[in-house]
Amino acid sequence: MVGTVVGELANSVPHEARRRYLNAPEHRASNGVSMIEPIARVRIALQDLEPEIWRRVDVPLSSTLAALHDIIQVVFCWTDSHLHEFVVGGRVYGVPSPEDAYYERKVYNAADVRLKTLVDRGVNRFLYVYDFGDNWRHDVIVEEVQGGEADTKYPCFVDGSRRCPPEDVGGPGGFMGFLEAVLDPEHEEHERMIEWYGQPFDPGDIDEKTVRMVLQDLAARGGEPLARHRSPEC
Repeated sequence: MVGTVVGELANSVPHEARRRYLNAPEHRASNGVSMIEPIARVRIALQDLEPEIWRRVDVPLSSTLAALHDIIQVVFCWTDSHLHEFVVGGRVYGVPSPEDAYYERKVYNAADVRLKTLVDRGVNRFLYVYDFGDNWRHDVIVEEVQGGEADTKYPCFVDGSRRCPPEDVGGPGGFMGFLEAVLDPEHEEHERMIEWYGQPFDPGDIDEKTVRMVLQDLAARGGEPLARHRSPEC
């Protein structure tokens, strides 16, 4: 399945997309020469799990929180099957809905705020929540801001550790029970959990090759929403 996904991604990247992205007004200097925009090195880690599951990625400082959502989905191999939100300094950012008023909550559009705006305000740490049922809470930390490299496409995967939990596994507690079962052939739930997941689960394999491929596709699209990562898990 992974091979098929990688092949589809490679074939789907428009050859002119990256050129159009770099030639856009916000990425060009006044003399018409393409600029190398600043890059934020961002570390994302799941709360309430030991050993820690985390990823580090270099992201254009001009990225919106909506774009960062796509990036987090890719590097953690989530499938974007549930609701999400960012919590930044008491404000909630996500996809506003008419139902927000019913629940007496204000949700600001994540597409309207950029990392640069947050960094300029001195914000270098905030929360990303995915799947309000399983309640996967991610600490997002902007570790540093640096100049991008001319020959590197961004966003770019840096490093990480431990495989992400399966979707709908039941939150941190459910995931720990899942791990206990799939890693112990003698466990009474072993076969059932393997069948539910669909394949063996290697907690140490983050499938870096696929993550890098999908991020390259995202970079080539100039930050456009990426739908192809949403079907299979890595």
